[in-house]
Amino acid sequence: MSIKTKIAAVALAALAVTGSIVSTTSSAEAKQPGWVWGVGAGIATAAVVGSAIAASNDPYYNGYHRCGWVAQYNAFGQYVGRVRTCY
Repeated sequence: MSIKTKIAAVALAALAVTGSIVSTTSSAEAKQPGWVWGVGAGIATAAVVGSAIAASNDPYYNGYHRCGWVAQYNAFGQYVGRVRTCY
């Protein structure tokens, strides 16, 4: 499972938990509870940080994988360019 999939799963789980808490503890008041701003700020911060992590294209080192440019050749052995590969 990639890190993007893990982040998406955690974000979806957090949204589901937050939604279930809000739906079960909401009361019939005309004012907004004070903790709503904290939950909203937490979700917004998690979304920003999660998207920044998902958007980073830095290679992993120390036993994970490394990325680099490798020469590409056609069926006749002629050089046709480079491609980025991770290993």
